[in-house]
Amino acid sequence: MSKFSRIDTRIEGMLIIEPAVFGDARGYFMETYHQAAFAEIGLDMAFVQDNQSSSSKGVLRGLHFQKTHAQGKLVRVIRGEVFDVGVDLRDGSPTYGQWDGIILSAENRRMLYLPEGFAHGFLVLSDTAEFFYKCTDFYYPEFEGGIKYDDPEIGIVWPHLEGGYTLSDKDKNLPTFKQANFKYQDK
Repeated sequence: MSKFSRIDTRIEGMLIIEPAVFGDARGYFMETYHQAAFAEIGLDMAFVQDNQSSSSKGVLRGLHFQKTHAQGKLVRVIRGEVFDVGVDLRDGSPTYGQWDGIILSAENRRMLYLPEGFAHGFLVLSDTAEFFYKCTDFYYPEFEGGIKYDDPEIGIVWPHLEGGYTLSDKDKNLPTFKQANFKYQDK
């Protein structure tokens, strides 16, 4: 039995990863990353940095990317539930400027892999959520970029929440997709 299942999304390279979970009356066990098992399902990236954040209901983070030193991200939720989104910024991609999103939760234990060249964001749906992700390159604040979460050209359909969303001042002031005018070019 494979340790991981790979589910392709409608955007090439953006993948849902489902780990094998072994549970009984005591609880459960699962591997969240295994280099050889990932290679078996066609994923051979190397991770160099892990990050974790905690947010309350209605917090919307994103849409973020790095203009240089693009990061592939393997994201998962270890407590709570989020709506997680990736936007394709890869130059020449047939899905350039398109988005896809899924629910990630501690309960469904799904992970999402976003390759280099994607903008990323998420909205917390539960009272709180702890979000964990592995990155293929280091974070460089001088190369950060972003796009407004509600850009009409991209048209992300975020879940409606009573009370609206909570954004950082930085995220409130991100440029539109057209203003950002960013296309990731693979090395």
